[in-house]
Amino acid sequence: MKLAVGPLLYFWPRPQVFAFYRALACQPVDCVYLGEVVCSKRRALHWREWAAIARELTAAGKEVIVSTLALIEAESQLAVLTRIAQGPVTLEANDMAAVQLADGRPFVIGPHLNVYNGRTLRLLADLGARRWVAPLELDSAAVAGVLADRPEPLEAEVFAYGRMPLAFSARCFSARARRRNKDNCGFVCGEDQDGLTLFTRERQPLFALNGIQVQSAGVCNLLGSITALRAAGVQVLRLSPHSEAAVPFSQVIAAFAAAIRGDDAAQCPPHALPGGECCGLAGTAGR
Repeated sequence: MKLAVGPLLYFWPRPQVFAFYRALACQPVDCVYLGEVVCSKRRALHWREWAAIARELTAAGKEVIVSTLALIEAESQLAVLTRIAQGPVTLEANDMAAVQLADGRPFVIGPHLNVYNGRTLRLLADLGARRWVAPLELDSAAVAGVLADRPEPLEAEVFAYGRMPLAFSARCFSARARRRNKDNCGFVCGEDQDGLTLFTRERQPLFALNGIQVQSAGVCNLLGSITALRAAGVQVLRLSPHSEAAVPFSQVIAAFAAAIRGDDAAQCPPHALPGGECCGLAGTAGR
């Protein structure tokens, strides 16, 4: 079983981004996803700098995949996607436009393409897909059902750690929370390095707001479900980055790496985010 670090979903300062990926080069992960999934306005790094990070990680023996936007609304966003697709990279397609632009080359089916059955999986495999990231609302039994029909050698990946991405909107929730409009947001999402927690009137954590993205307030942690996920046919576990203020991410990686090796005592470090931990949207996730 492989470990993957998913795309950075938050808007961090440039030095923090560089430091994070520099540290990943020495971590026991097999695959690293780069690029922007949430908001096209987030351009703290130029594409040339993303390419330099990709080269460094590749030299360190990591498989590098570039994730694409989950919500494409403008011609300018499509133009950026076209430039990425024309480069020497493997895409994680989170919109069908990325599948079309991959033009038969190998790509990863991102979790936002909503693939729920083997027939769709085979169709995308015929178009070049070599890995499927399961939608987060599927439990291990549903994942196993889809994979029962998968074409070989298509890999399966699940979101195994982090605040779960739930939905996207044309509106920016982070800007609206601070009484700004989306066009003049001032990149206020960068003030919440792990998302802005939304509470109910009873002060119970409900969601996290991250720009145009809604996330779970709770942190998904499938460390205890690895045996069941492996039995379901899952080969890759995705860990979603969080800031060091929330959790020592290197320790999360170490815990999952140990569990994959068979250490039943492996545990993730406690995190400082409101909402506690959960075992996925379906509530079972193989437990």
